[in-house]
Amino acid sequence: MSRPSDHIDSAPPREDPDVVQPRLGPVGWVRWFWRQLTSMRTALFLLLLLAIAAVPGSLVPQRSSDPNGVTEYFTKNPQLAPVLDKLQFFDVYTSVWFSAIYLLLFASLIGCIIPRTKHHFDAMRAKPPKTPVRLTRMAGFQARILPAEVRASAPEPIEAAREILKASRYRVALYQDARSTSVSAERGYLRESGNLVFHIALLGVLIAIGVGGGFGYTGQKVVVEGQSFVNSLPSYNSFNPGRFFSDHALEPFSIRVDKLDVSYETKNENAVGTPLDYTAHVTTTGPGDATSTSTIKVNEPLSIGGTNVYLLGNGYAPTITVKNTKGDVVFTDSVPFLPQDARLTSLGFVKVPDGLAKQVGMIGFFYPTVAESQTAAGALTSKFPGLDDPVLSLNVYVGDLGVDSGVPQSVYSLNTDNLTQLAGPPTKTKALELRPGQTVELPNGLGTISLDDVKRYASLDVHHDPAQGWVLVFAVLILAGLLTSLFVPRRRIWVKAVENADGSLTLEYAGLARGEDPNLIAAVTAVADQHATALTRPPTT
Repeated sequence: MSRPSDHIDSAPPREDPDVVQPRLGPVGWVRWFWRQLTSMRTALFLLLLLAIAAVPGSLVPQRSSDPNGVTEYFTKNPQLAPVLDKLQFFDVYTSVWFSAIYLLLFASLIGCIIPRTKHHFDAMRAKPPKTPVRLTRMAGFQARILPAEVRASAPEPIEAAREILKASRYRVALYQDARSTSVSAERGYLRESGNLVFHIALLGVLIAIGVGGGFGYTGQKVVVEGQSFVNSLPSYNSFNPGRFFSDHALEPFSIRVDKLDVSYETKNENAVGTPLDYTAHVTTTGPGDATSTSTIKVNEPLSIGGTNVYLLGNGYAPTITVKNTKGDVVFTDSVPFLPQDARLTSLGFVKVPDGLAKQVGMIGFFYPTVAESQTAAGALTSKFPGLDDPVLSLNVYVGDLGVDSGVPQSVYSLNTDNLTQLAGPPTKTKALELRPGQTVELPNGLGTISLDDVKRYASLDVHHDPAQGWVLVFAVLILAGLLTSLFVPRRRIWVKAVENADGSLTLEYAGLARGEDPNLIAAVTAVADQHATALTRPPTT
């Protein structure tokens, strides 16, 4: 088969090779960049990129929510952690690269929404488009003949079609030419409205998150049973304020942890020791000195003073008392120990700077249910996280604790560079071991130490986000806008009446969908059937 005479295999060469496109210039490049940035394709790409950029925040601990986890990560990964820190992986959501994606997405959405909103409102005010000349090319096309004798007693066809379409909530407009009259109908503007609501709400979420992050704060506090926590800066173990945080944002309230209930699996041999439930029973004193009792669970935070208080974890706080050789108490406190494994083998530090002949520091290991280690000969471990057979083991050091240097120290570490070890491996003196109620002598006749009791502590996370309610509102609008844009069809339907030579009319019906609309043909047929019924219905007397 020969090709048509006007077939072109490739574009013809330029007649004048010296003709080149003009240079864009600085303004032209800015316009080009803005058009690329504000395209829907770019907005979707940036949204995907933002989701990918947030992944590291779930893979490594964040300073804003888990500062102790960051410290532990540095301890366990001394070579990798500094590299990740330089890349801001421990501060993902405030990092330069995450903020850049966030701001670009913000600008892209604004650039998309403004022109689309104007176009949408212009389209809503405009009449439905003129009826196409050839409806045969449209979806669901069908033609029906209205005989002259029926036409004589029938209502005006196009006016009847107009009433039917208006009753179905179509916007309609009448058109007429030399041979035909027609009605053009359109509906489904709610689809584009939902699309705009979706994007505006998405922009609102970004703004709300930014405002909440700037004016909010997060803080962590370890509270031992029987002790209280006051919502003030000195009370926090760690505190991460937003960039625009002010001390006035701290609502006055206090929380006392009365009791911490923990239950473990004991029947299933393959899951013995697995925690089943954590419940902190607390007494709160809110703004206005209103006192009440409440509970905090892992997934059930306490709401007080415009903040949410979450129960992140728990552990043990052995109550330790140290006396000098005269029997005077020089130290007594419930010291929180940090869990090191699922069986709550815990690590803690005790510092006694005054009252003894020398400053004493101790590194302690607490075993809730002590057992011999299966991996290291002579070592101890915990075989169950409950207090079935608790033992406290202490390695003792003396020397300069560094507390008089004026440099703040963490209660969860002990610098042994200027200390001499007196007890515990690798010295010949065995580490001190105590059970609740026991008292033992400190090495070198320094005094005595006793384990009076073992309490639990709750690790609380206090989170204040002033835009939290707005995030919820915008999230609901996102869902509503998305569902509307997915399930509301945008369609046009035309009905045309063409005069025939014998006095009859050819009634043509067709439709056009904007996007996927599997019900379009059925809708055109339904209009045609209703129209036929209206035209053939006997007149009412």
